[in-house]
Amino acid sequence: MLSNLATKKNIRTFSVSPENLTGEKGKGGMATSGSASYAARELGQGWKMNPYLVSEAGSTLTLADVKGQGAIKHIWLTDDAKAGRLLILRIYFDGHKNPAVEAPVSDFFCNADYKEFRQLSSLAVCVNPGRGLNCYFEMPYFKSFRVEIENLGAQSCCIYYQIDCEEKLLPPEARYFHAQFRRTNPLPYKQDYTILDGVKGNGHYVGTYMNWGSKTNGWWGEGEIKFFIDGDTDFPTVCGTGTEDYFCGAYGFEVNGRYVEYTTPYAGMYKVGAIDDTVHTQKYFNMYRWHITDPIYFKEDLKVTMQAIGWRSEGRYLPLQDDISSVAYWYSDTLEDEYPPFPSKDELEIIR
Repeated sequence: MLSNLATKKNIRTFSVSPENLTGEKGKGGMATSGSASYAARELGQGWKMNPYLVSEAGSTLTLADVKGQGAIKHIWLTDDAKAGRLLILRIYFDGHKNPAVEAPVSDFFCNADYKEFRQLSSLAVCVNPGRGLNCYFEMPYFKSFRVEIENLGAQSCCIYYQIDCEEKLLPPEARYFHAQFRRTNPLPYKQDYTILDGVKGNGHYVGTYMNWGSKTNGWWGEGEIKFFIDGDTDFPTVCGTGTEDYFCGAYGFEVNGRYVEYTTPYAGMYKVGAIDDTVHTQKYFNMYRWHITDPIYFKEDLKVTMQAIGWRSEGRYLPLQDDISSVAYWYSDTLEDEYPPFPSKDELEIIR
């Protein structure tokens, strides 16, 4: 991208935030009343009058509703309540009735339980002190986009955000961005975990986030990821060698008998709910893997699964029944994919 900075472009930059809800030219910071009216009461218009919106309990808040053609380039978001999975992010493109992005805010930004802060530094997603959530996946739209947050909680919270966009003509081969959340808790015995299924069309898979709750005090990551591409049935075209291998680590993420966290441009692992680096029952692990330089291309359909395997006596594999969640990120030429029913508030809760 650095080599592209010096070229001339026919693009209009705009952003949508509580200080410019429409993204219109020259319309930012014009509020005469708003969420911070009290703080700005002596300064008036132009002085940070409306920096956040209030998400009421049990309601859906629209962050942006934009007409035109272009792309979302960056989303920054945070809330004042550490609401985590109680806030559900949905993004709709081109007036389609179903969201292309549907995931808890915390999981979409690769931090399922962000009451416990972990720095995440990657090309696609960054989580910065304290709880500054950032996404850099480009999200094209031909006619419009709408961003919503549903608050499943019993309390209201303040949403601070900025959605940075480009108004521009898209090439006809531009693909829609998608993100889908899933959770299985517990995983049935001898059953693979499904990261993504039912995807049709022409596109490419660009990333995986997983939150893995281990229910034993042993190693949990011997399972293989599998990509079933364009009609694969019993056996996949792409098959990995182990969970930590897929997330670009090795040998149990361990050095000298202790887990070692890492966060890199393309892959990372960081744990939550542990008192130290040694192995403990029901520790949770966050892992991400971006297929930015190595997308998984499909022409007709795609299914992605991950095995959950540990070790038992006599050097035998142990099928695990862990608490596993994921977000799959991909691009495709269709908005017709039907996502599975979204989990309820109680089905989303992480209980240690």
